[in-house]
Amino acid sequence: MSVALTSTAVPTSTRSDKVRVMVVDDSVVIRGMISRWIGAEPDMEVVASLRTGLDAVNQLERINPDVAVLDIEMPDLDGISALPQLLAKKRDLIIIMASTLTRRNAEISLKALSLGASDYIPKPESTREATAAETFRHDLIQKIRHLGAKARRNTVHTTASPPLAPGLDRARTVAPAAAHVAPAQIARRSFGLLQPKVLLIGSSTGGPQALMSLVAEIGPVIDRVPVLITQHMPPTFTTILAEHLARTSKRPAHEGIDGETIKPGQIYLAPGGRHMRIARHGIDATIALDDGPPVNFCKPAVDPMFTSAIDVWQGSIMSVILTGMGSDGMRGGKDIVAAGGSVIAQDEATSVVWGMPGAAVNAGICAAVLPLNQIAPKLVRVFAGDRS
Repeated sequence: MSVALTSTAVPTSTRSDKVRVMVVDDSVVIRGMISRWIGAEPDMEVVASLRTGLDAVNQLERINPDVAVLDIEMPDLDGISALPQLLAKKRDLIIIMASTLTRRNAEISLKALSLGASDYIPKPESTREATAAETFRHDLIQKIRHLGAKARRNTVHTTASPPLAPGLDRARTVAPAAAHVAPAQIARRSFGLLQPKVLLIGSSTGGPQALMSLVAEIGPVIDRVPVLITQHMPPTFTTILAEHLARTSKRPAHEGIDGETIKPGQIYLAPGGRHMRIARHGIDATIALDDGPPVNFCKPAVDPMFTSAIDVWQGSIMSVILTGMGSDGMRGGKDIVAAGGSVIAQDEATSVVWGMPGAAVNAGICAAVLPLNQIAPKLVRVFAGDRS
């Protein structure tokens, strides 16, 4: 979860260029607060502030928003029930689910992603706490900006790839956050010569859907080496995500525990609110949880996991950077490549936001840039010895 409070410069926009946002929440306080925040941004505007999911469904066609911020718990029609009805009326609508940090709401938010929601955001328990409110504001505005920008300009991207997972076919309509790089312009490195002994994965916006799709297809890799994942997510959400990854992969998956030994056949997920680093303890590699400041505005962040792994596995590292805002993972990926390891990035067409993978591609550190549904087969081949 992003916790940076610094503002991001944005271009001034004419009214016709602004991202149109519909706020749906039964709390008049929350609706008013979010509406004020959005209204203060030059590139977005609130076009409706509604109390229930039923209001949103009934008024969607008249309002025609680009983005809907949708509360989960509402009278008449709750968020998870309104979600499919909204998408049935406007397939390219960007929906950001908003909920408090309870286990039930985390479960519902992840379910919403599988049903077509583009992202989620945890609401603070109390907006009276200045830090919590400002963090919520920053994260929400950035999600609206990145997810809504290209949806405003171009709502349909086509691709030859088949559907990847529930909700991911819609993901291809959403804006990349990095400059577009034509396939012919992408500079690719050779894969590292050393047999990889670990798989490291970093992801953010769109990551939960992408991770589910990926881990379902890399069983032979998981059986051979440990898999460590950093997904930008708050506490509670990572607990639920780990459980989903275990069910989907049919392999053990859990949040990393400080000091535990890292073993093949296991998936380790960075717990929300803490960086997950790798340390050497005797002959074993171990998890080292870090409660330090955010890195790349994120906690957990991908770069600390990537960089710390080099001290343990040197160049025997395979890393994957999936969909996400920002550039987290790029610097750590550079270090991995410099040590002799390899980086694979998700391509633009199948990324919800091509920020993180786009940054890695633009840095020229990737051995492959692939659609999501081609990453797993490639990993299986690489770990079987094919480094072509």
